[in-house]
Amino acid sequence: MKYFIIGDEDAVLGFGMVGVQGRTVKNFKEAETAFNHALENEDIGIIIITEKIAQLIRPTVDRFLFTERFPLIIEIPDRTGPVSGRMGIREMANTAIGIKL
Repeated sequence: MKYFIIGDEDAVLGFGMVGVQGRTVKNFKEAETAFNHALENEDIGIIIITEKIAQLIRPTVDRFLFTERFPLIIEIPDRTGPVSGRMGIREMANTAIGIKL
């Protein structure tokens, strides 16, 4: 199972330094293309996407969040910090498992 990062240049470069392949995107069309590419590759089990890029294709991303099928989608903040009003990873985990960590 492989990871795949979709995000801005800094995120893709950073993850690339540890061997994670990905695509740099700047707009809706590029985000949609990169996400579909990741979905088509059966070796990719985890898609890491920056929150701001995920916002560009929110309906598509939401179809795969918290589902029982692969790939697993993980949203991360970009270098400018988290998007306001979004749950953090800890809050999402608490919601998903039903207990407070």
